[in-house]
Amino acid sequence: MEGIIKKYQQKFRKAKEEMGRWDELQSRLLSQFSSASAIIQRLQVLQNSKNYGALTCVQGIEDSVLAKQMESLQVILLGMNKTLEDFCGVCTTLEKMARDGAQLIKGGSSISSAKQQQQGVGIKPSVAVCLDGLRLLSEMHRSEYHLKVSVVAALGKVALNLCDIDDLGALPQLLVDQPNIPREEVQGIYDVIFAEEIC
Repeated sequence: MEGIIKKYQQKFRKAKEEMGRWDELQSRLLSQFSSASAIIQRLQVLQNSKNYGALTCVQGIEDSVLAKQMESLQVILLGMNKTLEDFCGVCTTLEKMARDGAQLIKGGSSISSAKQQQQGVGIKPSVAVCLDGLRLLSEMHRSEYHLKVSVVAALGKVALNLCDIDDLGALPQLLVDQPNIPREEVQGIYDVIFAEEIC
């Protein structure tokens, strides 16, 4: 029993590394989102020739500036899609850990019954707690990934239809909050899994 719990703890350490990678991706996505939002807000201003003042005498200035901004926006949106792919990679890794965790008790382990899975050894967590923790971490991150995909898609729609630019203000807060990953719940999972190390 103790040996199998140690294997689960190794999986949770690896999951923590993946969540550190997630945090790095989160910072990158927020930066990309901020840059894209700034360009989208500028586009409305740039489409009005009155805002060019004396520069209107330069032939093709409006088209040139707009084209450059659109090009920059396209590069940022492509970068955001790559960041989303990397988020998906973290989700896939966490899902694999949850599946592998379930396989640990199926693959010749003496811990087969539900009752045995519920039993803990001292302050060590039970197998059931480990399995639930891995599954929950995987589900939280997958749900948050789907939210991020939706927010980035909404940003793309705002970019195509500038009359919806007022909707832009609410989108970044969804990314910042990460509502599907409650920090205190994640910390609670780790506190239970590594209780003997805290004591």
